[in-house]
Amino acid sequence: MTQIKFDRLFRHFSESTTAVNCGKMCAPHNPSGKPFCCDICHAVPVAYKPEWQYLKTHTGMWHIWRGDECADEPVDPAELMEDTPEHLLLLCCKGPAECIREYRAISCRQFPFFPYITSDYRFIGLAYDWEFESKCWILSHLDQVSALYRGEFIQTYDLIFSYWLEDFDSYAALSEEVREHYAAVRRRIVLLHRNGSNYLISPKSENLQKTDLSLLKPHLPY
Repeated sequence: MTQIKFDRLFRHFSESTTAVNCGKMCAPHNPSGKPFCCDICHAVPVAYKPEWQYLKTHTGMWHIWRGDECADEPVDPAELMEDTPEHLLLLCCKGPAECIREYRAISCRQFPFFPYITSDYRFIGLAYDWEFESKCWILSHLDQVSALYRGEFIQTYDLIFSYWLEDFDSYAALSEEVREHYAAVRRRIVLLHRNGSNYLISPKSENLQKTDLSLLKPHLPY
C-alpha cells in the first residue's frame, strides 16, 4: 500500500462531530459508564496497516485487539478477523480516560459514520451504522453535525480512496449491505451529502429526497 502521511491526515481530520460533547450524552445509558463508541464491548476500532505503524511508534495508547478485553464477553479474535478486510487491523485502546485525541484512529474520528458509495460507485456523503441508533446520541441529533466535520470527513476519504481502491471497494460493499437492510425493513437511508444538503435515499431506486434533519424522529432513549 502506498503510504499516506498520517500525521498530516490526523491534523486535517480533527474537528469534533458536534459542538456538544456527545460522549457525555450517551455514557449515562451505558452500564459501564463509558461512551459506547469508546467501549470495547460495543465497538472494536480498526486501523489501516500503515496507520497502525504510525500509531505504535508515536503512542502507547493502542495495542492489537486480542478478543479478551471485554471481560463480560470475550471473543475469539479469529471470528471477527474473518469479517475484517485484509488491509485493516483490529485495535484496542486504553479507554476514554486515557485517550489522546491527536492519536485517535481514523475509525474513531469517523464514528458513527461511514462513506456512502452508490451502486454506480460514487462517494456522495456520510451514512451511518443503524446498529448504533439506540446507543449513539448523535444519530438522534444529526442536525447538530458540524459542516466543518462533514467537510473534513469528505476530504479525508477523498484522499484515502485516491490511494487505496480496496478501501473504496470495502465501503461500496458495506453500502450495498445497508441498502439491502433498509429495503428489508422498508426504511430510507439518511445521507449527509457532500454538497452540504441532507437527503433520504430510497434503498431500491436510490432516489434522493431532500430532508430537514431536525424533523427526524429520535431513537430511544434519546
